[in-house]
Amino acid sequence: MFQWFKSFALGCFVYFRGFLFGRKCHSTARLNGKTVVITGGNTGIGKETALDLASRGAKVIIACRDVQKGYETVNDISEKVQKPDVVVKRLDLASFASIKSFAQDVLENEPYIHILINNAGVAACPKSLTEDGYEMQFGVNHLGHFLLTHLLLDRIKASVPARIINVSSIAHIYGHIDFNDINLNSNYRPIQAYCRSKLANILFTRELAKRLKGSGVTTYCLHPGAIHTGLGQHMGSSINKFVGQLYEFCSRLLFKSPTKGAQTTIYCAVEEKLANESGHYYCDCSVINPSSKAQDDSLARQLWDVSEYLIAKAL
Repeated sequence: MFQWFKSFALGCFVYFRGFLFGRKCHSTARLNGKTVVITGGNTGIGKETALDLASRGAKVIIACRDVQKGYETVNDISEKVQKPDVVVKRLDLASFASIKSFAQDVLENEPYIHILINNAGVAACPKSLTEDGYEMQFGVNHLGHFLLTHLLLDRIKASVPARIINVSSIAHIYGHIDFNDINLNSNYRPIQAYCRSKLANILFTRELAKRLKGSGVTTYCLHPGAIHTGLGQHMGSSINKFVGQLYEFCSRLLFKSPTKGAQTTIYCAVEEKLANESGHYYCDCSVINPSSKAQDDSLARQLWDVSEYLIAKAL
């Protein structure tokens, strides 16, 4: 009970600090000659991140499932940035075959990858499975990005200094990973499944940092804040209609805009002071401590080993 209260109090503190004192990334770093891959860069905070990095001179590869929305994003960016270098490539993180196809395309056409931003995600969706048979939120939010990172890692290493950024959430504090029921067959609850996937994001970042120590590739994970985007679209069907309507009302009234929500992602991507930091968790453009479970190195190693086993057929 005490641990639950601590987690709840931490969540409230982080939320209200972000709502009242949300910070902006003030770095003026340029990214000319740099290549950025961002998943889910066609909407929400991903779109705002793509816009910012393109305005700094980067070549931005928007990886998304809906390429039409991707092209619309390119048009939107073109209205705000003079001659941006932005391309769209199809990526479905719920399909190992799609991830492999995307990675092969990038590796054949891009000599360098300086920044990988694992931003895309699904939240609180009804029980469903990925194309490869894994629970959707764990499969997309964690396994899909785990596989993508593995496939692009050698190219990222060859592009140092380079950064890998994983968008997590304060929701991780309620996450629990049962390795004996990875698909949550015995008790699927949409919100808890989301929290589990966000815990996995932080553990992945932590273990990846250890394995890349001294390589010139640094890793970061972050809580973007409570954002008014389409990520919460399943709240009504996952819980009940009233909760869904209440969530939509509150998100419009109290949550950050996508522009504000993208600031910590941008900060992790460009802030010069972070060049010698790796494996940490950020909120409102500053480092904070995640939950004690998210700092469990043995849990991080176990997740890594299990994840490697689950994606083995795709390698």
